[in-house]
Amino acid sequence: MDAQKIVKMYVENNKSTYEIAEILKTYPNKIRRILVKSGVDLKSKSEAQKNAIETGKAVHPTSGKKRSQQEKLKISSGLKKYWEDMDDQEYDNKIKQAKKRWESMSEIEKANMLDSAIKSIQLAGKEGSKLEKFIYKELSNAGYKVEFHKKQLIQNQNLEIDMYVPSLKTIIEIDGPSHFLPIWGEEKLQKQIKADYHKTGLILSKGMIIIRVKHLSDSICLADKEKLRLDILHCLDTIKRSFPKESERYIEIET
Repeated sequence: MDAQKIVKMYVENNKSTYEIAEILKTYPNKIRRILVKSGVDLKSKSEAQKNAIETGKAVHPTSGKKRSQQEKLKISSGLKKYWEDMDDQEYDNKIKQAKKRWESMSEIEKANMLDSAIKSIQLAGKEGSKLEKFIYKELSNAGYKVEFHKKQLIQNQNLEIDMYVPSLKTIIEIDGPSHFLPIWGEEKLQKQIKADYHKTGLILSKGMIIIRVKHLSDSICLADKEKLRLDILHCLDTIKRSFPKESERYIEIET
């Protein structure tokens, strides 16, 4: 059997060991042995699958398939556990890889990425963050009337409320990382903390309830979004059954 021909089919023509075996009327394992003996590094299973998809010899295993919400939550929970269980060395390696990818980008690519991030922040300020929109949609689906980015709720106060549930006199505020970390500098952080404290005091002084969601990262996995949805719905259900006394009208949820 011509080893050189087999190597050429595998390396240059991107044929799999199964395809070569079929052409030469033999077994895939025999083709593998010849390739290894010829000093060829065999493709891993994932590399072989990727190559087959790219060349049209196979379809992506999940292409055209729609995952159920339960499947999505299971995947999300698994990813969250993976990151939580990661040791310091592996985490440092991930950081180094990300830094390397950033450093390998051109100045134009870096500028485009930063420009896109700034636009996303500005858009979230005007239209609400993805998390705000998610909660708004889920509460609406649960039958609550929710006023989004409500202004002038408190007379003579130039305040914008993230979400307001009028039937329960309840306000929901989503506080992202910039409410707790000096992302835009220490001075802006202190102003933000003071503004949040002032807003909370005004809301409570008017006999309303405030639910503050402390969202400490700039992203959130599906499993945590689902937990947050259930936590907020539980709070609203408790308020609906019995309006809390004055000392229990400040509620904090951390994601």
